[in-house]
Amino acid sequence: MTTATVELLTVPEVMARLKYSRSKVYDLIREKRLVSITEGRCRRIPESAVQDYIRARLEETA
Repeated sequence: MTTATVELLTVPEVMARLKYSRSKVYDLIREKRLVSITEGRCRRIPESAVQDYIRARLEETA
């Protein structure tokens, strides 16, 4: 069995990558446009979810 490494990003890291505000990132999470997981009070977003979001936005504008 192989184990894939999934990089989990914090909200501030996603904010920096997308150049979005904190409230915009939480809006995307609330709208289920950006997948996230919560452990206790920690919110983490898989890097692949950020890539999927960007891909979807590019397809919307094409």
